[in-house]
Amino acid sequence: MTIKVLLADDQALVRAGFRSLLARSRDVTVVGEAADGEEAVRLAASTRPDVVLMDIRMPGTDGIAATRRIVTDPAVPGCCVIILTTFDTDEHVFAALGAGASGFLTKEVEPAELRRAVAVVAGGDALLSPGVTRRVVERFAHRRDLAPGVPGAGRRLAALTARELEVVRLVALGLSNDEIAGRLVISPLTAKTHITRAIAKLDVRDRVQLVILAYESGLTQPGDLGPDPGRR
Repeated sequence: MTIKVLLADDQALVRAGFRSLLARSRDVTVVGEAADGEEAVRLAASTRPDVVLMDIRMPGTDGIAATRRIVTDPAVPGCCVIILTTFDTDEHVFAALGAGASGFLTKEVEPAELRRAVAVVAGGDALLSPGVTRRVVERFAHRRDLAPGVPGAGRRLAALTARELEVVRLVALGLSNDEIAGRLVISPLTAKTHITRAIAKLDVRDRVQLVILAYESGLTQPGDLGPDPGRR
C-alpha cells in the first residue's frame, strides 16, 4: 500500500528537503505541497492524504488551526497530522495536541526516522519516539488549561477493563508496546490489542489522544513520569 503524504511548510527549501527524503521510500508518495495552512486544508480535501507533515508557524492560517480543520473534515477520514517543530522552543506544539495532531518531528529529523514516523502514523500507532513523547507529555501535562481533573474525563474510563486501564496508564507514562509487554508480562501484540480496544471504547482518534485523556481524567499525574530511557 502506498502512503500518500502532503507537505505543509511556508519554506520551499524545507518542503523540497522532505520531498527528497520521502522519495527514497518506494511505498511513500508526496501528493502535494502547501505554503500555508489554508492551502493545506484545501489540498488535503482534494488529494486525501494519509499523513500531513505540518509546520506550525505559517502565514495566515497557522498549522494548529489547519490541523484542527483537517482532522475533523469528513472529506479526509483517517488523515493524520504530524507536527513539524523546533520542539524545545516552540510552545505552540502543545496546542496542536488538543487540535488532534498524531505526532511530532523536529525539522532536524534523520532521514530514516522521518520515513519510519510516516509509516508508524499511517499505520495508526500515532506515537513516535517514546522518549520524545515522554518529554512532550511531561510538559503538556503541566499546562493549566489541560490539568488533570477535566469534568467527565474520569467517567469515560469506566468503559475499560482493569487490564485496559493499566495499559492506558502505561501508555501515558510514555512506554512503548514492548516496554508495556515487559512490565505486564504479556506479548507486544497483546499490548497493542489492549491499546486498540481502549482507543475504540473511549472514542479517541489515536494513541496521543489516549495520553491526553489519561491526564485529563487524573489516571496519570505529571509526577508519575519515570526517567526517560533515551537520556544518558
